[in-house]
Amino acid sequence: MSPPVFLAETAALEGGRVVLDGPEGRHAATVRRLRPGERVDLTDGAGLLAECVVAAADRASLTLDVMARHRLPPPAPRLTVVQALPKGDRGELAVETMTEVGVDGIVPWAAARCVTQWRPDRRDKALGRWRNAAREAAKQARRSRLPEVPELASTADVTARIGAASLALVLHEEAEEPLSAVGTPADGEILVVVGPEGGVTEDELAAFAAAGGRPVRLGPTVLRTSTAGVAAAAVLLAATGRW
Repeated sequence: MSPPVFLAETAALEGGRVVLDGPEGRHAATVRRLRPGERVDLTDGAGLLAECVVAAADRASLTLDVMARHRLPPPAPRLTVVQALPKGDRGELAVETMTEVGVDGIVPWAAARCVTQWRPDRRDKALGRWRNAAREAAKQARRSRLPEVPELASTADVTARIGAASLALVLHEEAEEPLSAVGTPADGEILVVVGPEGGVTEDELAAFAAAGGRPVRLGPTVLRTSTAGVAAAAVLLAATGRW
């Protein structure tokens, strides 16, 4: 069985012994009940992974000896999904599953037809839930890099991201080109735009196309907005050789 993964500060991982305390340490000691001699991996979420063994444990922390360190380079090409805000808790579900498969960035998007809208007074809390979902899913998936979850994007923000990407794809059920037929770059960024429950508007499609976004379809069925991103990511991760 693979060792559990916990997050720690970069500076803490550079010594021979690490004290894991705070929320991560309490979880490791009281929930996971890790004991001396057991294996644990620590990561800073930015590519540094430390293989450790528990030296001591108490109710709120672990003391770990570092056996080896690995600095993993960023994957190439980078895969970012622009996710229109889904209804209810489906946003966190989308973030969790895309994090598990290996997406490098998940951008929340306030599309015109989103049923859910993050009001200014609740935006920080909603974004925090997405970031926490990514954080916990990354640990469960034993990732050494956390996906980036930036601030809520407008359609103008998404258009700018499309223009800067090496390849930008817009999922659309009426597109003629299948996603599986798209050639992928060896490096740079692949950007995938996932629309809301009501679909991408004609104005949004036109703006994205003008910036270089290519409409593509996943298949003969129409997926929920909360599952389309992970399905597209699986196709692209296989096509790029990252899977």
